Amino acid sequence: MTQNLINTGILAAAFLALFATAELLYHRFKFRAEITRKIVHVFTGILTLLFPPMVENHWLVLALCASFLLILLASFPLKMLPSINAVNRKTNGSILYPIIVYSCYLIYQSYDNLAFYYIPILILALCDPTAALVGKNFPKGKYTTFGHSKTLSGSFGFLLAALILSVLLLVFMEQVPFSTALIIGGCIACTTAFAEAISHRGYDNLTIPATAVGVLLFFEHYTLFNV
Repeated sequence: MTQNLINTGILAAAFLALFATAELLYHRFKFRAEITRKIVHVFTGILTLLFPPMVENHWLVLALCASFLLILLASFPLKMLPSINAVNRKTNGSILYPIIVYSCYLIYQSYDNLAFYYIPILILALCDPTAALVGKNFPKGKYTTFGHSKTLSGSFGFLLAALILSVLLLVFMEQVPFSTALIIGGCIACTTAFAEAISHRGYDNLTIPATAVGVLLFFEHYTLFNV
């Protein structure tokens, strides 16, 4: 338990250092909030990958996630963390992120299957920014969902990244046969890409990982992980 507490403290310090770095980039080096927000998004996802190997107690993960949720909630009325909050759009993504991380951690522990944690978190951390990057640099096939514009190129970039990521994790982490991993990964990629396409105002931080977990639960129910 002592080592778990130490590791939790290390992770908390790492998150605070990440927020401080984003604030430095925003205030001192004049990075736009959209850039610093994406930096925090990616590196938060990477840091949360350390939860399973470093913290075995879900209560400590809850305490960590709840602490940062409170900090983020307080940052709005107190005008803090502009590197995250000063974007020209209404978004709830930062608030939803700690909630979904803890939820994925609970599901991973319940099923004793790391895929339930790493796949949704990594898809959110890496594939969502991939969609934005591809869509911005190669804006092909613009379409609108619920009044918000996106691109087919961005959605395809998300789908391809999610497929590769899911298959690799299933094969090398869970030893799922490649053919089965391709089926599961294809379903995850298609459903999460759809979730990303229709989600706005930061709700993709909820819908993307929730959709990935839903697909994994479906295949776990039919024991295809062990085929």
